[in-house]
Amino acid sequence: MAGLPQTVAGARLKDHDATVATWGDPRIVLRCGVNKPAGLQPTSRCDVINDVGWFSEQIDNGWRFTTIGRMGNVEVTVPTSYVPQADALVDLSAAVKKMPQVRSCQ
Repeated sequence: MAGLPQTVAGARLKDHDATVATWGDPRIVLRCGVNKPAGLQPTSRCDVINDVGWFSEQIDNGWRFTTIGRMGNVEVTVPTSYVPQADALVDLSAAVKKMPQVRSCQ
């Protein structure tokens, strides 16, 4: 993914390749091309942050956010030590918005 920020939620970029990038320690992880989340249903909540729709799931030690309505899914996992976790999505939204939107949040 092109145009990734050097800092996400105050954490510095550690590593990246074509499909995965990480920031900080504990790691904020961005993955491109993931499958649709099993828990995503037509009635699921969709939060829009800087024009990007996200489906959120609480997981052990943090949150997993997956884009909704973009060509190709992007997943971001944010450990609980980053508060608020949505700050990471604000920082990543410019890069994610470069992916074509195929539909709006439901």
